[in-house]
Amino acid sequence: MSKDVVLVIGAGGQIGTVLSEALRAVYGVANVICSDINQPRGSVIGYFEKLDVVDAKRLKEIVQKYKVTQIYHLAALLSATGEKNPQLAWKVNMEGLMNVLEIARQHNIKKIFHPSSIAVFGGHTPKKNTPQSTILEPETMYGITKKAGEDLGNYYFAKYGVDVRGIRYPGIISYQSLPGGGTTDYAVDIFHKAIAGEAFECFLKEGTQLPMMYMPDAVRATLELMEAPVEKLSQHYAYNLHAMSFAPEEIAAEIKKHIPDFTVNYKPDFRQQIAESWIETIDDSVARSDWGWKHEYDLSSMTIDMITNLRKLQKTKAYDETKFL
Repeated sequence: MSKDVVLVIGAGGQIGTVLSEALRAVYGVANVICSDINQPRGSVIGYFEKLDVVDAKRLKEIVQKYKVTQIYHLAALLSATGEKNPQLAWKVNMEGLMNVLEIARQHNIKKIFHPSSIAVFGGHTPKKNTPQSTILEPETMYGITKKAGEDLGNYYFAKYGVDVRGIRYPGIISYQSLPGGGTTDYAVDIFHKAIAGEAFECFLKEGTQLPMMYMPDAVRATLELMEAPVEKLSQHYAYNLHAMSFAPEEIAAEIKKHIPDFTVNYKPDFRQQIAESWIETIDDSVARSDWGWKHEYDLSSMTIDMITNLRKLQKTKAYDETKFL
């Protein structure tokens, strides 16, 4: 395992920050190359390379320089950000993925991880217990690029043998890093406001139930999928994954058990329409059968862990760097 060299693209993002740390624990600091379009604000652990993923030449330079064998491609414009500039979302999400797939084909990269999202579903998708194989009619540019990405990944696997794996991530909640412009971001911001003793203004209305997952489960699932023998993967790419589903008032009620004075006001904006096109609960039985996926955190245990860790961070300078504004 120590011979593998892993490139993380988008290492400065919400998932990339935590996943990079987990990968260093598995492969060693010297074997994990972090890259992002932005230079890190603080000190860097291990190797870092500045990379705009649409720059195919620069990507090739990095792959050759470090003799990369695996790529975790996380760079993307997410749902809410993508709707503000859909042309840029297409460019970053699709050209970036194509560059990664091509470099993998040309340089015999062993494995690629590229996440999909619940954004691939749409208004005609069954909203409850959404099956693995179902109607995909995304209603955002982000969702459109993720659906196309699923098709591209399957194509490159079938035609060229490029081992592309992925998960349809639900909303990801974490205390370590900032979210990156997604519709489920409220479920991170709400904790920061509660810890700061502030009221929270929610951009989704009450009753808007969405699938969510705590970061430790998301990272563990990613690593477990990548370590699974390829012959066990019936789906291979874009696995449904589920841990919990809740509406804004449910997470608010859970937080109030620990911070009784916390209050929430509801002021839906354009993200409400995005959320209403998504699903409420998801069937992940294929992932559980194929590679033994099992979540560990529910709403209650996640809330306790989030509050505990944010309170610890609040006492340090690090809190100012993670606070979502």
